[in-house]
Amino acid sequence: MSNLHWKTAITQVRPNEIRLRGYRIDELMGRVTFGQAVYLALRGDLPSPEVGRLIEAMLVSSIDHGATPPSALTARTVASTGAPLNAAVAAGVLAISRYHGGAIEDAMRTLLDALARQDEEGTAAEAVAAQVIAEMRAAKRRVPGFGHRIHTDDPRTKRLFALAEEAGVAGRGVAMMRALEAALAEALGRHLPINVDGALAALLVDLGFSPEMGNAFFIIARLPGLVAHVYEEQARQRPMRRIHPTDHEYDGPPARDVTRDT
Repeated sequence: MSNLHWKTAITQVRPNEIRLRGYRIDELMGRVTFGQAVYLALRGDLPSPEVGRLIEAMLVSSIDHGATPPSALTARTVASTGAPLNAAVAAGVLAISRYHGGAIEDAMRTLLDALARQDEEGTAAEAVAAQVIAEMRAAKRRVPGFGHRIHTDDPRTKRLFALAEEAGVAGRGVAMMRALEAALAEALGRHLPINVDGALAALLVDLGFSPEMGNAFFIIARLPGLVAHVYEEQARQRPMRRIHPTDHEYDGPPARDVTRDT
């Protein structure tokens, strides 16, 4: 054993055998969902099917949000130069940072701070939330996880919270996020709803993920969407075109009903 020897607790590879966190991958195949496998890789334990279904819903919620987000525009721009798919997708991933996708991590930290205060002070979530909102407004800090440039009532939030309730996961993170929503509305004099980033933050907190995983989770979710944008750019558009960030239209399939097609 050399002095360069090191250890990893993620995957063990032997001849004719691959184990993820101790489980044979060939035995996981066909038995667990991708959501369960993602949870297993990141957390180290195999979750229940209900939690796996919730993880998948969380990933689907952020799979894409059109061509206007910085990650999609970056990926398409790089693709238009003739770069290969992997380089263009990587460029899109690199655009996911503090102001694009980073709200999940910021909201998780806000929630964890509020929950720690609640434990220390022994006060109700509503009182702690009001204190946190007052402090953030006094410091002129934006409260992460609320409001959206397009949606006045993010349809993904209600669905995620409903699925979390069904899975028995919705806990103190969700409760504190809702308390923050109420406190923010009281302070602003108008309702600023929880957006998908705030919903994901609350669920990741209740699932026991660390804040550092917030941005990573968004990257995992958005990757298929970036691949789709890059491939479409390469297959459909001319090279080196000027890409307008907003002047485009959708011409894909008309509205379809998933309950009828599944």
